[in-house]
Amino acid sequence: QVQLVESGGGSVQAGGSLRLSCVASGYTYSMYCMGWFRQAPGKEREAVAVIDSDGSTSFADSVKGRFSISQDNAKNTLDLQMNSLKPEDTGRYYCAAEAAWGPCTVVGGPDFDFWGQGTQVTVSS
Repeated sequence: QVQLVESGGGSVQAGGSLRLSCVASGYTYSMYCMGWFRQAPGKEREAVAVIDSDGSTSFADSVKGRFSISQDNAKNTLDLQMNSLKPEDTGRYYCAAEAAWGPCTVVGGPDFDFWGQGTQVTVSS
């Protein structure tokens, strides 16, 4: 059974940084596309950043230049480095994974099959 476990969330002041990590387990095949999503109270979940198995990345316009995504295929980990955080980055951040081949982009990307429980990020002004 595939499991995704996030860590690294917390509270930070605007302008600060956080690094989220996701550890994946329970599968022997490769995930084609992995990504980070977030959901703020009262808002729909949105894609933040995704990365495919070749290392190609895609970011939401709102985080471009501030966030970076990386993966370690040997360790089955996915990280999200968040810099210059803003109050509007506040939300619950989820790790997601998809094994099937297809577009790995924040817009028009896959319907991810596997999700973590999320980790809370709070940015105060």
